[in-house]
Amino acid sequence: MEETHHYASTTAADDHYSQAPGTPEPDVEFLTSGGRCIPAHSTILASVSPVLENIIDRPRKHGSSERVIPILGVPCDAVSAFVRFLSSSRCTDEEIEKYGIHLLALSHVYLIPQLKQRCTRGIGQRLTTENVVDVLQLARLCDAPDLHLKSMKFISNNFKAVENTEGWEFLQDNDPWLELEILQFMDEAESRRKRSRRRREEQKLYLQLAEAMDCLEHICTEGCTNVGPYDIEPTKKREPCSKFATCEGLQMSIRHFATCKKRVNGGCVRCKRMWQILRLHSSICDQPGSCRVPLCRQFKLKMLQEKKSDDARWRLLVKKVVSAKAISSLSLPKRKREEMKETMEDQGIKNFRL
Repeated sequence: MEETHHYASTTAADDHYSQAPGTPEPDVEFLTSGGRCIPAHSTILASVSPVLENIIDRPRKHGSSERVIPILGVPCDAVSAFVRFLSSSRCTDEEIEKYGIHLLALSHVYLIPQLKQRCTRGIGQRLTTENVVDVLQLARLCDAPDLHLKSMKFISNNFKAVENTEGWEFLQDNDPWLELEILQFMDEAESRRKRSRRRREEQKLYLQLAEAMDCLEHICTEGCTNVGPYDIEPTKKREPCSKFATCEGLQMSIRHFATCKKRVNGGCVRCKRMWQILRLHSSICDQPGSCRVPLCRQFKLKMLQEKKSDDARWRLLVKKVVSAKAISSLSLPKRKREEMKETMEDQGIKNFRL
């Protein structure tokens, strides 16, 4: 009875070899849990897997003729897919979907990196709330860092759904260290998201300040709408400035700064902000002799007279705004950058037309 079963299963597996004329006769068999024997060729196996090479050579060293390699605890069809990959280096999407987890384990045990990579990618594309915990545990056991990280991210992004699964309950009862690792990963991921949001908000502020610096030079050099140098005729165009989004607000701040009674005693918040903008411009400006922005030279002279360096926070702010200004400038078309440079080099007086 056993011989009949052995012959039937071997014949079914031999179909794979019958498709390749001229292929040497199989001289090794894989034995599965269901008693099925799947033939293979030792030379092909040895060339693909160093582990299988050692297993094949072992009987030779001991003078034995037995050439059976048991793979137990794995579905027969998964072993068949594994053997097909060894001889053809191919694995279908259907096989990955059905036996990906088993093939990943086999690829790790028998050191077959091509199959391991294929399984890692395929399993990673098929993660669900139901299987992700099992995949994570397997990725850790099989030393698959890419799949491990992808599983961690999936759990972190879908934790409310994952914690209601049987896999998560099993994990809590049997692997508390992995549970702790997951919770720590989620905490670090949330911290990274907060830092990223904070950096984006800071960068947005630096870009706004950089634009305000360009806009201030634009107003003080060529004038815009109602505010500009006295030596330039008022523009007839009364529509909002199309060059800078901050232009209208900055003009209002300049008009307020010029007429405010409280700024003398330092009691106006809006004037303090304008004062900081003028000071920031002076810290950035590299042409104080020809600069037309009010108080630019006075700020620089005051720093030289007092021989005081700015505090660390102010220096950092200046550095960040300069960087943002450079990035903003590089994003402009070349022609517009040249026009702005020519305009900035014009001579003139520092007084305003309000």
